[in-house]
Formats: sequence, structure tokens, C-alpha cells
Amino acid sequence: MKQNSAQRAGTTAGSPPAPGGDAQGAAVPHHLPSDHTPYVPHGPDFGERALGQAVWRGWKRRCPACGTGPMLKNYLKVRDTCPVCSEELYHQRADDGPAYLTILVVGHLMAPLLGAAWVIWRPDPTVLATVFAIGTVAAALWFLPRFKGMMVGFQWAKRMHGFGAGLAGDSPEGLEDPA
Repeated sequence: MKQNSAQRAGTTAGSPPAPGGDAQGAAVPHHLPSDHTPYVPHGPDFGERALGQAVWRGWKRRCPACGTGPMLKNYLKVRDTCPVCSEELYHQRADDGPAYLTILVVGHLMAPLLGAAWVIWRPDPTVLATVFAIGTVAAALWFLPRFKGMMVGFQWAKRMHGFGAGLAGDSPEGLEDPA
């Protein structure tokens, strides 16, 4: 004989669920009060965040959520919150990623240009080194805040490092973050 979910949970229709199960027969952890919403790793507003849009907004150094507010307070300092939409940005952990990405891109741009300039014009090596040193520094300074914005936008879109994790921003008291 097949049992319905109420019988599996040890209840009959209209009676409260037995300890360790809910009305549908699913197990409820014993450390949670019955009226408590369990920790959800992606909170209540969890549709997909547009990755391309967030990264593009980061490239423009704008808030990944609204696209209007400035993300950076100084040259590379990320604001704690967006001044327009109040999105929390302090969760970001870009660390050394933007610097590595800047070195990679600037190196791959300047190396062929250096070779081409040498082959085409044969300038004095001192002039060539001076021009390319200035160009390399200028390119690195231009790319670095944009790559930092892209990294923050990527982290925001993927809900990394606390961007949108948990209910109301934090895990409930007494529960461990599953990550």
C-alpha cells in the first residue's frame, strides 16, 4: 500500500507534522525552529544577474547594479556602497587580479608594437625605449581602474564574496555558511 506524504511524516490530514518532518514529508533540520526560514545561499531576489552588463558597467567604472553611480572613490578605491542605489560594494575582493590582467594586456599590446616600430623606422634605441616606457606606463595606468571595475562587476554578477549571499545579506544566527 502506498503512503501519502502526510502518512510518511507521521501525520494525518489536518494534524501538525511530526518532529523531524514537515507536512509534505520533507526532513526539517532539528536545529531550526519550525517558523524559521532556512539559510538560502542566494537569497530571495535571485534571478540571474547579467554578467556582460555587469562587466561592461565595471569597465566604465560604474556601479554593476544600477550603472549610474560611480564605483571608484579614488583612482582604485572601491566605494563601500553605491551613492545612487545603495548597493553594497565592500564585498569585492579584486586583490591583485587587475594588476595581473593589466600586465598581460599591456605586454601583449606593447611587444608587437615595439617590434614593428623597430623594423619599420629603426629609431635610436634610447628614443625607442623612452617612447615605449612612457607608452607602457600610460597604458597600464589607463587599463588598471577599468580592469578593477570589470573584476568587481564579475564578482557582483556571480554573487561571489558575499555579493547577494544569504537572506538579508547574512546567514541566520547559529547556521554556518555552506560555502
